[in-house]
Formats: sequence, structure tokens, C-alpha cells
Amino acid sequence: MIKERLEKIRQDALKRIQGGENLDKLNQVRIDFLGKKGEFSEVMKSLKELSKEDRPTIGAMINDTRKEIEAELERARHKLEKAVREQRLKSETIDVTLPSKGFDLGHAHPNQIALSEIARIFIGMGYEVVEGPEVERDYYNFEALNIPADHPAKDEQDTFYVEGDILLRTQTSGTQIHEMEKGKLPIRMISPGRVYRSDEVDATHSPCFHQVEGLLIDKDVSFSDLKGTLREFARGLFGEDTKVKFRPHHFPFTEPSAEMDVSCFKCGGKGCRFCKGEGWIEILGCGMVHPHVLEMSGIDPKEYRGFAFGIGLERIALLKYEIDDMRLLYENDIRFLRQF
Repeated sequence: MIKERLEKIRQDALKRIQGGENLDKLNQVRIDFLGKKGEFSEVMKSLKELSKEDRPTIGAMINDTRKEIEAELERARHKLEKAVREQRLKSETIDVTLPSKGFDLGHAHPNQIALSEIARIFIGMGYEVVEGPEVERDYYNFEALNIPADHPAKDEQDTFYVEGDILLRTQTSGTQIHEMEKGKLPIRMISPGRVYRSDEVDATHSPCFHQVEGLLIDKDVSFSDLKGTLREFARGLFGEDTKVKFRPHHFPFTEPSAEMDVSCFKCGGKGCRFCKGEGWIEILGCGMVHPHVLEMSGIDPKEYRGFAFGIGLERIALLKYEIDDMRLLYENDIRFLRQF
């Protein structure tokens, strides 16, 4: 009974293999006959119904038949693959006398171009580029920056918390704490990176954007050093004729604090649409590092002083390249990106 069934399986399989017009059909034959639920699996289950004397003989017949079908499948597969290759070679013939096809080369993103310019200016003044973690502890993102749990500034930043005191950093300022804790003084660093805040997406806001934090710690550092450094930065970025002015402000981690404006590089300070008729454009916040921040990082504020500043990278890109909508930086519209 099993012998006749094996012979029928063999004939059916060979017939279907010969009629296989493509690789998909051959693969289906393999599944139907050699798969886990195929014909041979069913035959193997029948062995338990045979006597111990007949099992070796029938088992050998099953193996021989299986090997024959596998060999035929392999021959048919090679034949079909060869035919496919030959057809592809005929259809993909290349006429070497035709002109070559042009291709596009990628280039730096506007954000990266702006960051490269910022880094070039500060590296030229002796600063180094330092990176910090994007997933941060509350201590480094807030507490060590003089922003305790009950501080109103903590509510203003709409933080994404991961778990417990683990969060997505809302500012790159935490990197300066990591560097100060190393105790290697003096420090001259900038820290560019991605930051996160729970903002609605519009022309000037995004839940994910970039900052460049700057820090200098040394002996005999004054607010005049801060002003001179940022004046040279503004001139390097916007041109030698750029003027700067500082307005009093408040940041928890600096005292005194200020915001810095630059003269409009479109109208030279006369007033235009770009600067909303004011002649000045705000570009960053800055100040002298708060003594409490130095103490918490293990630095003696009586011996060392420092200044810090924070630059919004997207803001610089929008201003420098006259982009009206921040969303253009992230939509990957090739027509927009090709302009840079």
C-alpha cells in the first residue's frame, strides 16, 4: 500500500516539476511534497503501522524517492535561474556609446552648515567641541544648574520624562556640569546637540531642536571677557560691521545674565522687514556662571569664575539663510535643500 502511494507521489512530483514555469511554482512543489506538512511527512507517519521487519525497507524507499525529487527540483531550479539570467542580460544590454546618466551629490544640511561655522569661530578662539548625553538625569538638567524642584523655570520647559528622574534633556547646559565635575581647569568648550521640549510644531517651534552651549571657566574672568568673546563671534558669523548690545535678563544658572542682540545684517540697523523695523535681532542668552553652580560642580567660586552662553542653532540657520519657517529644515524637501 505504501509502495503504491510512494510511486504516485514520485510521479506527481516529477510531473509538477517538469511543468514548473518559474521559481515560485518550483518552491510550491517543494513545500507540497517536502515541507513539514507535505506528502512525505504524511507517509513517514504511516511507518508506525508497519511491522519492525518491513520498516527498514520501506524507510529506505522513502529516502530514495525523496532524494530523487530533491535532485530533480535542484536541476529544474538551476535551469530556470540560468534562463532568468540570460533574459536579464539581454534586456540590460548597455550601449557604451550613449552619454552617461547624471547623478546628484548630497551636501551638508543648513543646520550642519551653521554649526560648522559656529564651531570654526570658537575653535579659532581656543575652544573645544564636547558632546553630552541626550538622555539625562534631572540633577544635571535642572538641579546642578540652580533649578531646584520648586523652581518656576522647571515648569516652563515642558520636559519629556522617561522614567523617574530620567528625562530627555531640555538644554545642552547639562554637558557643562559633566565637564566641570571632571575637575580639569581651565575649561573652554562648546557643546552642540539635540534637545527636547513638549512644544507644538509651528514656524518657530519644534519638540526637537538643537542648541550650542558655550562655557569658559578660568581665573580672573569678567563680564567684559564674555562681551568681547561674543562680539568676535557675531562678527565672525555675520560680518565685521556687525554691532552687538546686551540687555539684562534672568537665567537661574548665571548671574548677572543677559540676552545679546546683533545689528540687522540685512539693513545695517536701519530697520526692515527682517528685523521687524527695530534694527536689532536677538540671537542668544548668556551670563556669568552662578557661584552656586560652580560650588555644586566642585569648583571654588572664590578662585575661579566663568561665563556661559546658549545659542539656538535653528535660529542662527533661519537668520543667516533667511528662512521663514523652521519646519522647512525637517521636511526633507529636495527643492529647498538644493538651495544650500
